[in-house]
Amino acid sequence: MNYPLSIKGVVVHGARVLLLLNERDEWDLPGGRPDPGEDHRAALVREVLEETGLAVEVGALVDEHLFEVLPQRFVRIVAYACTLGTEGTIALSHEHHEASWVEIATLGERVAGRLLPAGYLGAIRQAACQPLSP
Repeated sequence: MNYPLSIKGVVVHGARVLLLLNERDEWDLPGGRPDPGEDHRAALVREVLEETGLAVEVGALVDEHLFEVLPQRFVRIVAYACTLGTEGTIALSHEHHEASWVEIATLGERVAGRLLPAGYLGAIRQAACQPLSP
């Protein structure tokens, strides 16, 4: 089956990862759908900038999984390790309600009382172990 694709960035800075709170009141990774024919890494740079106002450098592919967004609605998630290109203040888009830099060592299935989907948690743990390389 051909599922919709979402490219996600595991943005790590120091020992922290950037999480965004979505409309389902769940933690999310920045990213989104690539435009037709758009390179995954280029799409991720664009999406992170649109959603957070931050410039990132995209590194290694760290995870691919199916995510059940709603009952019987799946999205194929492709996640890459990212680092900040330049530090700056987060400027959230309308797509998310909150942003938080969270210590990777403290992550679990819930962060500040809200769900962090297992696939994202796995991608974050993988990214934390990866050097930044394409």
